[in-house]
Amino acid sequence: MEFEIKPQGRIGLGLKELWQYRELFFIFTLRDIKVKYKQTFFGFAWAVFQPLMLMIIFTLFFGGNSEEGLPYTVFSFSGLILWNIFSTGVTNAGNSMITNANIIKKIYFPRLIIPISSVLVSLFDFIMAFAVFVGLLIYHGVHVHLLKFIIMLIISLGITSMATFGIGTLLSALNIKYRDFRYVIPFMVQALLFATPVILPVSQMVKKYHSLEYILALNPMYSAIELFRSGFSDQPLQTNLLGLSFGSAVLFFIIGLYYFRKTEAYFADVV
Repeated sequence: MEFEIKPQGRIGLGLKELWQYRELFFIFTLRDIKVKYKQTFFGFAWAVFQPLMLMIIFTLFFGGNSEEGLPYTVFSFSGLILWNIFSTGVTNAGNSMITNANIIKKIYFPRLIIPISSVLVSLFDFIMAFAVFVGLLIYHGVHVHLLKFIIMLIISLGITSMATFGIGTLLSALNIKYRDFRYVIPFMVQALLFATPVILPVSQMVKKYHSLEYILALNPMYSAIELFRSGFSDQPLQTNLLGLSFGSAVLFFIIGLYYFRKTEAYFADVV
């Protein structure tokens, strides 16, 4: 008797099957966290050092003035901790199928667990850095409406996770067939940083060409960062740009999931 194991659908997450293998989320995530910080002197503190050092560098070169009514350190660090989820998650998820090639060839389990676990690792890093960010808010005396802050934090994390999962999943599937993407991913992530309102607000990035703000809003991280900052800033939100950015995040999520589901049946043969 022969059995054929194949994906259940091309769009659905397969939540029932993912729930059946839920323990693998913990195993893969814990393994990746241990590997990431194994034999490091500072350990988990590296999750804080990276955005903290970038904040200091950006402050030296771009800071000095308040941005959107916020001290520049708060402005830049608030963008960096969300950006770190995206950059780390996309990079790790994009290479995750290659990294786990031996496991994929040997046993069956929902392949989506691998890129999702990579995103969960980046969320773990966020928790570490977020504690430092709260300290910055207190140090600078930034007024925070707690309920609004929590709501915006949840929404922005949801958008960030959705965008990271969508792009990371798409790249992980593409990387199996076209190994060129292992070189494209780091360059793409670095370039995208300068098209995201992390270092400077969009209003300063498009001083001469205001029409460019619609192009920058195609970046799914625009809405995540702007909504997060609105939880502790009184700057008005541009709903049209937010809608465009959120739509981009949803589109990337659908495309990434569709392509991954479409090609995952061949992963074990090609990887």
